[in-house]
Amino acid sequence: MQASHLVDVARRIAPAAALAAAAVALTGCVIAPLPPLGAPVAYEGYAPYGPPAPPYEAVGVAPSPLEVWIGGGYIWDGGRYAWQPGRWAAPPRPGAAWVPHRWQQGPRGWQRQGGHWR
Repeated sequence: MQASHLVDVARRIAPAAALAAAAVALTGCVIAPLPPLGAPVAYEGYAPYGPPAPPYEAVGVAPSPLEVWIGGGYIWDGGRYAWQPGRWAAPPRPGAAWVPHRWQQGPRGWQRQGGHWR
């Protein structure tokens, strides 16, 4: 009688224990996207060489008549260029225009000048 009671209890808590174990195991599995254009990036130093040519981006239809396309661009990830795809965004105020980021060469290398609304 005692052994069958323990088996019944184990059968009842096994799914909950498996779910809890899976939740604990997956808490470290986070995929962080690149920051949006214009946001500060983790590395804001100089790149030793200029960025490659941008890839083709299919723009598509705006999700809203208020949104404008902000083209993608490269960020320097401390050892390589990483492409940050474009996105649709609503201007922060009427009449605002997006000024795209650009890469400027200087005596210390190439530095990214972030895009912004004006």
